[in-house]
Amino acid sequence: MSLCINWCKGKGVDPKHALMVRQVPTDVGIDTIEETLHTIKRLGRVKVRGKMFDPEINGLVVLCVCSEVVNIREIPMDVVPSVGGEPWVLSVPENMDNGNVPQAPVPPPEPPTFTTEQFLKSIGEILEKTNRPVVPENTAFKRLRAFSGNIPPPAGEETLDTLLMQAHLMVDECVCSDGEKRKRIIESLKGPALEMAQAVRSSDPNATPNDYLEALERAFGSSESGEDLYYVFRALRQNHGERLSDFLRRMEHALTKVVYSALNNFCGGQLSQTLC
Repeated sequence: MSLCINWCKGKGVDPKHALMVRQVPTDVGIDTIEETLHTIKRLGRVKVRGKMFDPEINGLVVLCVCSEVVNIREIPMDVVPSVGGEPWVLSVPENMDNGNVPQAPVPPPEPPTFTTEQFLKSIGEILEKTNRPVVPENTAFKRLRAFSGNIPPPAGEETLDTLLMQAHLMVDECVCSDGEKRKRIIESLKGPALEMAQAVRSSDPNATPNDYLEALERAFGSSESGEDLYYVFRALRQNHGERLSDFLRRMEHALTKVVYSALNNFCGGQLSQTLC
């Protein structure tokens, strides 16, 4: 538990949103880990924040951050990887001090008995919610907090992971147009992050909101060394049943990180601020 809490503090991760994955083979890439954990809907969006090798289990221990608060009673104790193989063990910080022993399951409540009147009333409420009007574009979904890309984040600013989680939630659930979503993302940026967004807009005026978020993640998101990124790229393999186009997109994403890391080192670590 002490190790996990210290790991969360070092990575700037809220322990309530932290998840540890054990017994992960060393040749498994970050994309595969995130893809596997995304099958557990209760976790929301999942990002890998760190990896370490555990010689006792001859495998990796992976620290992940989830957009939802992690409750060990609402998720499975293990998960089968998307590429097949032995299950990976899941644990959370608040449950590590008791040996990850799950609590006894609570028996489901007996189904309620509905009268005809109650049934018709429930159907009416469902139809009313289903037919609700479209929300106007000027209705605030949730204002994104400021982000500049400076490290450490100044007071009043979000970390990149928190910004991306909030922004992806806004993009996925808000009913407004892509133009309004782009506007809300750009309005939350300043400093080097705003310069990066302006560069994306200059190169492609029709860039989607996700294009802006991917550019921010590439520029400010990776804390791994160039050697680690290159090792992940070299270890990429096409998954069983994966379409070639999807595999090529994964390769392109991993290669972009390697190239950006190399350019960032060449520019003395100032690429995100100077855009080279």
